[in-house]
Amino acid sequence: MAELVCITGIGCLCAAGNGLDEVVNTIFAGQRRAASPRAFTTSHPQPYPVFAVEEGWDVEPEDADLLKTSRLGLAAMRQALDQAGWSVSDLRGLRVGVCMGTTVGCAMNNEAFYAGYRSGATPDMQPIRRFLASNPAEVIHRRLGVSGPCQTIVNACSSGTDAIGLGSQWLQAGLCDVVLAGGADELCRTTYNGFASLQISASELCRPFSVDRCGLNLGEGAAVLVLEKRSLRSDKSVQGLVRGYGSGTDGWHLTAPHPEGRGLRQALTEAFRTSGIQPSQLSFINAHGTGTRENDRAESLVLRECLPNIPFHTTKGYTGHTLGAAGAIEAALTLAFLLRQQMPASAGFGTPDPELAMTPTRVVTPFEGNLALSQSLAFGGNNAALILQRGERCL
Repeated sequence: MAELVCITGIGCLCAAGNGLDEVVNTIFAGQRRAASPRAFTTSHPQPYPVFAVEEGWDVEPEDADLLKTSRLGLAAMRQALDQAGWSVSDLRGLRVGVCMGTTVGCAMNNEAFYAGYRSGATPDMQPIRRFLASNPAEVIHRRLGVSGPCQTIVNACSSGTDAIGLGSQWLQAGLCDVVLAGGADELCRTTYNGFASLQISASELCRPFSVDRCGLNLGEGAAVLVLEKRSLRSDKSVQGLVRGYGSGTDGWHLTAPHPEGRGLRQALTEAFRTSGIQPSQLSFINAHGTGTRENDRAESLVLRECLPNIPFHTTKGYTGHTLGAAGAIEAALTLAFLLRQQMPASAGFGTPDPELAMTPTRVVTPFEGNLALSQSLAFGGNNAALILQRGERCL
């Protein structure tokens, strides 16, 4: 039997707050901190609201030359290590891996350089050097001075979920003693315009699973989990356990989900197989729930057919869709809700859609239980799922 993977530290920051406790309190207060983009300008006649990280998050002086995606990842890493009780010097004596998910945020914020190059000028190469130095996983790996495996996963919006799943597999395969896994992404004019061109951005606050849903709101942020072997340090506080992970790719379309959720079904089957958990044991599901017509339709079909009668919610009405960071942030929130024994209301949900035959939580909902599912659907037919267990606090 594979050794259980413990989660001893959680770092999280997004529009809802600059630490996990603040994020959770904001969500349960029903606050939605969205606004027009401030970091860039566009020519859209009506700006699409975004969920940007508030000022005041922890930035160290040595991080100043990095792109924001990597700075967000570092801030989440420091929060997670602090909660886990690890010092950098202690980690250097262990086999430590780093696995981070992202999309394109850190790659696309060098427009001035590209414009200069295309005009025939010879722009300064500093933006390119900055980009090459800002690989999210490599930055954390370099800052810690560790020598274990290092990987950045770019699986679109399932990247953060996949990073946690892969990091767990590294531990179970005996490749590492500790893994830092999660995701980070920043808001960017290129992705903002790209989602608008796909006609899936909402010009108002998103309404996942509602009959009148009209698209998603982009967001930014990061989350990092400290993963450890259960046997590593028996006196450590444990926030949770990774019980199962599954990934499925249907390759149906570049941006649209398979209408019957084929890849998501594959991911769920694998997650339950690796966990030994039965669907009936779940207390709730943290759904992907973007608020787009097709995503919510496909996801709700799978929930109805594969996981009937299990309560579910979505948190994107509070965080926005943070792309490569979404799965990691939602895993962190799933663990927080398990520890709190409450599910939040699904922000923006109003009138049920008769096509979906599924209704997310409308109000704060208490529950009893230790297990939950967090799932991600992504462009390119990528799908991933994590089964998480509430921590035992002290092993």
